Amino acid sequence: MTTELPKKITALLDKGVSIPCPSAVVIGDEVKTERIFAKGTVLYPGCRLAGEKTLIGAGAKIGFESPATLVDCMLGPEVELKGGFFARSVFLSRSSMGSGAQVRECCLLEEEASGAHTVALKQTILFPFVTLGSLINFCDCLMAGGTSRKDHSEVGSSYIHFNFTPNQDKATASLIGDVPRGVMLRQAPIFLGGQGGLVGPVRLGYGTLIAAGTVWENDCPQGGMLLKGSALLSERPLHPGLYREVRRKVCNNLLYIGNLAALRQWYVHIRRPFLQAMEGGAALHEGALEVLDGATEERIARLRDLAGKMETSIAIAEKVLQGREKVAHLRHKRELLQNWPEVQKKLSGLADDSIGEGGRSLFLSAIDERLSKGADDYIAFVRALDRESADTGSAWLQSVVDTVVSRALDSLPSFRG
Repeated sequence: MTTELPKKITALLDKGVSIPCPSAVVIGDEVKTERIFAKGTVLYPGCRLAGEKTLIGAGAKIGFESPATLVDCMLGPEVELKGGFFARSVFLSRSSMGSGAQVRECCLLEEEASGAHTVALKQTILFPFVTLGSLINFCDCLMAGGTSRKDHSEVGSSYIHFNFTPNQDKATASLIGDVPRGVMLRQAPIFLGGQGGLVGPVRLGYGTLIAAGTVWENDCPQGGMLLKGSALLSERPLHPGLYREVRRKVCNNLLYIGNLAALRQWYVHIRRPFLQAMEGGAALHEGALEVLDGATEERIARLRDLAGKMETSIAIAEKVLQGREKVAHLRHKRELLQNWPEVQKKLSGLADDSIGEGGRSLFLSAIDERLSKGADDYIAFVRALDRESADTGSAWLQSVVDTVVSRALDSLPSFRG
C-alpha cells in the first residue's frame, strides 16, 4: 500500500528540491512553492515550513542536524539552518545557525554571519561574518566589525545580552560597532569573551575586547580597549521602580534608532540592486526592510514604555535621592515624561529619504560608474571601494544618525551633552 504525498511536497520534488524523506516534511497550505528555489536546496527530515512569506534561496539546507521549523522566514542562497525554530526573520547568503537555535522576529543575519548550537536571537542584526558561539542569548543587539570570515567579530560561548531590567523595561538595545563604518567592512573586529554578558543598553566601539567571564554595563564607543573585571556596583540600596539615571539610557536608544534609520537607507539605495540580482531577491530585499521597520517600531515602543515609568520613578527619587544627583536626575525624568509625545512624533517617518540627502548624493556619484557595470557580488563591491569613497559613504550614513538623534533631543534639551 502506498500513501500519496501532499501536493506541495510533490511540487517541490518536481522542481528538483531534495527531500530525502518526504513523509517527514510538513509544508503549510499557505506556503508558496514558487518562493522555494530548487538548485541545491535540501529539506531534511523533520523540516516544517509555514507562512506565506517564507522564501528559501537556492542551495539552502534546512534541518541537517535536528528538526527545523520556519515561519515566514526569508533565506538567501546557501543559507544553512541546521535545527531549531526560526520566525519572521531574514538570512542573507551563506549565513548559518546550528541546531537548537531559536531565532524570533525581526532578526537580520547578513552574509556569512553565523551561530553555533543553541543560540537565541530576537530583534538582532548581525553584519557580515559576525560569529556567535554556543549557548548564547543575544536579543536586542546590532553587531558589526571585521573584514572577512578569518577576521570577524565574535561572541564567545555562554554569553548573555541582558535585555530585561528589574524595573521590567526593555529599552536596552546595545550597539556593538555601528552602521556608518560597519557597512564598509574594514573595521577591527569586536570580541566578547565567553561566559560573560552585557547589561544593555551599551555602546562598544571597534577593536573592543571584553575578557571572558566579564559582565559589562559601561559604554566604550571609542573602541580599541581591553575591558575586564566588572563595571557593576557591588552593593547599594534597592528601590523597585526607581531609575537613578535615564539620560544615558535614552541617548543610547536614540543612537540605536538612528543607526537603524541609516541601515534602512543603505538597503534602499545601495543593497537593492545586489539583492534583486538573485532569484527571489526582490522579496528578500522587501523582507529586510520589513525587519528594519519592525526593529525601529520596537525600539520606539520600548522607549515609550520607559517614559511611562517616569512618574513612579520621580515619586521615589523625591524621597530617596540626595544633592546634585537628585536635581539632575529629576530634571531628566520630568523632561522625558512631559515631552515624550513630541519625541515620539519626531521619531516617526524615519523612512524619509530627505534625511542625509546631500551626503547620499555625493556617495552615489562616487560609485555610479562601478554600479553601472552591474551589481553582482555585494561583499566584493564594498571591499573594492577606495578609501575616499568609503569615507564619503560613512559620512552620509553618520549624517542620518546625527539628524535622527538631534531631532529627538530638540525635545529633550537637558539630555544634550
